[in-house]
Amino acid sequence: MPAYDTNNPFAKILRGEFPCHKVYEDDHVMAFLDIMPRSPGHTLVIPKVPARNILDITPDDYAHVARAAHKIAAAAMKAFKADGITVQQFNEPAGGQVVFHLHMHVMPRHDGVALLPPASRKEDVKVLEDNATKLMAALG
Repeated sequence: MPAYDTNNPFAKILRGEFPCHKVYEDDHVMAFLDIMPRSPGHTLVIPKVPARNILDITPDDYAHVARAAHKIAAAAMKAFKADGITVQQFNEPAGGQVVFHLHMHVMPRHDGVALLPPASRKEDVKVLEDNATKLMAALG
């Protein structure tokens, strides 16, 4: 497996070099809206430790990501009046991974509404700001 790349986009977000619409942060993880969401409220949860994916993160560090994804999922159900939630996590190119910093996708879903294709369109900044506000309010 290739080494962790400290210049991946999510590492840059963690260092404050790239902007994001952050909705949650603690000592172990950060969660922010995907700028090319597959559904309104599509959130990414990442560990603060440098981990390429599930294959090189410790179980304890992965547990922090899973707990945060659980918290985001519950808040997203409320914030977006969702009918369900899709949680996805991809590993290595053959597994569908595109950004090589471990991340979990938390996507609010509505009955009869398909997910947009991955990376199909960049969301309007105002929509992202509004969705971040809704999600942060639901997180309390």
